[in-house]
Amino acid sequence: MKYIDFIDTEKIENLVKNTHEDRERVEEILAKSLNKEALNLEETAALIAVKSEDLLEEIFNTARTLKKQIYGNRIVLFAPLYVGNYCINDCRYCGFRKSAKTTVRKTLTEQELKNEIISLENQGHKRLILVYGESPIYSPEYIAQTVRTCYETKSGNGEIRRVNINAAPLDIEGYKVVKAAGIGTFQVFQETYHRETYAAMHPSGTMKGDYMWRLSAMDRAFEGGIDDMGIGALFGLYDWRFEVLGLVSHAIHLKETFGVGPHTISFPRMQPANDIDIPLPWKVSDDDFKKLVAILRLAVPYTGLIMTARENKGIRDALMQFGVSQIDAGTHLEIGGYSEQKEKGSQTLSKEQFQVGDTRSLDEVICELLRNDFIPSFCTSCYRMGRTGEHFMEFAIPGFIGNFCSPNAILTLAEYLEDYAGEETRKAGFEQIDRELARISDPVRKAAVIKRLESVKEGKRDLHF
Repeated sequence: MKYIDFIDTEKIENLVKNTHEDRERVEEILAKSLNKEALNLEETAALIAVKSEDLLEEIFNTARTLKKQIYGNRIVLFAPLYVGNYCINDCRYCGFRKSAKTTVRKTLTEQELKNEIISLENQGHKRLILVYGESPIYSPEYIAQTVRTCYETKSGNGEIRRVNINAAPLDIEGYKVVKAAGIGTFQVFQETYHRETYAAMHPSGTMKGDYMWRLSAMDRAFEGGIDDMGIGALFGLYDWRFEVLGLVSHAIHLKETFGVGPHTISFPRMQPANDIDIPLPWKVSDDDFKKLVAILRLAVPYTGLIMTARENKGIRDALMQFGVSQIDAGTHLEIGGYSEQKEKGSQTLSKEQFQVGDTRSLDEVICELLRNDFIPSFCTSCYRMGRTGEHFMEFAIPGFIGNFCSPNAILTLAEYLEDYAGEETRKAGFEQIDRELARISDPVRKAAVIKRLESVKEGKRDLHF
């Protein structure tokens, strides 16, 4: 199949250059967003062009309102688990690139992988994203086996209920193999949608040097039976305005071609990495970062926005208010880092892809979320009940997803509080659950949640709607 280059570079550059602030138009676009309608490129560019402080504040407030309407006050938690960092690519910004001289190369043995999973389960994690370098040793069959190991490895009440994948693009048959292992989301970042920058950062002659192979990764995934995809760009490689319009172009393409857009969008910023020293003329400021996340929330209302521990606590706390719906916590990026006994906050860049900005433990993150009136969620029920892809949209677009998400968040939080939480977190958590129950207006639904909560306290696990 011939794949479409849906990134219209000339059009995007013209929109960035020639779109100017138009207050009346922005007001109309914000009203459209509040109606939970996705934005087109021109509308997104109009929001990007806003510079007036009062209009920017209106964008932030609208994003905050929209996030609340769609996601409530839930924040989904996960952990990244690096399985191996051998790589045949030579991306100029990556600590795992093949020419990095001091990077420590490692692939977890099966027992080491089990040790990592047990360590994560003993912290309370239920959702993982497995990360691999691009190398022939990380074949679809190998990836599938590591996924099965995650699901089979259990410790006490701990179990992994959803495994997402961040790996190199596959061919259609490869995606079918990985899908059969029961994965959740398959995540591939384009890194940069700007062709010239892409070529400069990814040397020709490598797998990643093929722009179209990477751009069409999600198309092949759909053809391979995976309808739950994550896309992303690495901000700081090129103009953030171009990258936002590239991400929106990608979302529009997937929706128009396959009937469903990406399940998640990620927007990591460049961070220090081992043996890396390249100029960064497009570094994204905190103010522009907040703006771009709010705009993404408005442009793709039903897409989950992921913020990783690359960012520090302050920026993560701010962006959860009006855009971000998923975060990692208790993150270690070293191969084998979860099962090692390390001093809190210590990092070894020679063993990491990049530097972590938020080094708090899972329990510390959860406690802080509770203090800020969020409900931490480990929910995986939609994926396990088949509410993905078009089926997810059938529930999400009318707003019915709230009947599942908030109750399931309550139940998974209760599991965490019973099995893993520190004393302060446990107290704050049950107080938050009482507040969440008070917000459930349907008495039948509330009674059903309360009944399941009682079962959780009696020792039953994995109760969900």
